[in-house]
Amino acid sequence: MRQLFLLSCLLCLLLPVSSSACSFPAIFNFGDSNSDTGGLSSSFSIGPVNLPYGETFFGFPSGRFSDGRLLVDFVAGELGLPRLCAYLDSLCSNFSRGANFATALSTIVPQNTTLPLGVYSPFSLDVQLKQFLLFKSRLQMVYRKGGAYKDLVPQEGYIAKALYTIDIGQNDLTALYFSNMSAEEYLPNALKEFSTVIKRIYRLGGRYFWIHNTGPLGCLPYVLVQVPLNAARLDRAGCSILFNDLARRFNSLLNETVVQLRKELPLAALTLVDIFSVKYSLISQAKKNGFEHPLRSCCGDGSSKYNYNSNARCGDTAMKNGIDVLIGKSCKDPTKSIIWDGVHYTEAANKWIFDQISKGLYSDPPISLSSACYRNPRKA
Repeated sequence: MRQLFLLSCLLCLLLPVSSSACSFPAIFNFGDSNSDTGGLSSSFSIGPVNLPYGETFFGFPSGRFSDGRLLVDFVAGELGLPRLCAYLDSLCSNFSRGANFATALSTIVPQNTTLPLGVYSPFSLDVQLKQFLLFKSRLQMVYRKGGAYKDLVPQEGYIAKALYTIDIGQNDLTALYFSNMSAEEYLPNALKEFSTVIKRIYRLGGRYFWIHNTGPLGCLPYVLVQVPLNAARLDRAGCSILFNDLARRFNSLLNETVVQLRKELPLAALTLVDIFSVKYSLISQAKKNGFEHPLRSCCGDGSSKYNYNSNARCGDTAMKNGIDVLIGKSCKDPTKSIIWDGVHYTEAANKWIFDQISKGLYSDPPISLSSACYRNPRKA
């Protein structure tokens, strides 16, 4: 891992330095709960609808699966843009600087068991693309008619100048594991669908893409408590070897997909960010980075080693002596925790991760977020 880090630093020195930072007037985000700013909770009234979700930054549940801000919030802040409204949130409808189509439990490949009767979001990546297409088509009507809505939508030309951020794939790995499909069958199909979405956005005028690979799934408490594990199945950080290897396979195929997209989309600037390495580095060196108990959830009912219980999750309540009592409680100091609720990261962890990736040290090409409009100078 350190060799890759040093190689990235060396490549940074070899790349030509731009005289100016990119100017992205808007962000359009696609993804799952890692970047959902309120889509799922607005649609189904489930998820982070109770405190302590949002307690650290917002002071109330903001629709985010964290105690505070997500990576996409820090991306927007770095670019001088406001936090993104969820496309599905009727109470947050200012899309002048972009929109967020991500929803928790979303997958790349559409699933047969979707909410409210199943376990996955009906807003898979292809549906998020359709929502973007509808959004774009309605912009033309607003541009023609003007009126009160003109200040609530992106200006003409923003579609081509915007940054398109994508963070999805984690739920596909859990869907794959608990399905009858093989990785050899499922993963190529998922990456083919992913590629199709990127190409469609490109044909619509999108040029700048900031893509996250998937994180170390095997380090998350919801995986560690639900899958029988023994010492031989855990690595030195205490993470599941099986699930992390599955994430690595997905990431390897994603890398190949991006390389091919660079060949097919000559005007696109595609930056692939190695989220897996950053998050694993944080977890495996938690104490060095100022965190404690890296595999234990901050928010939970305290009933297990990892503080994760699928029947009593963060924010859940239960009736005790006729009173509705909070049983999924936050830890004393979320700023010392990496994992928030067994599945997602705390604001403190998200901030630490963003500080690493924003500089380009974990990116291919190794350019900073503010330079993401520049195409890879190396031939794919």
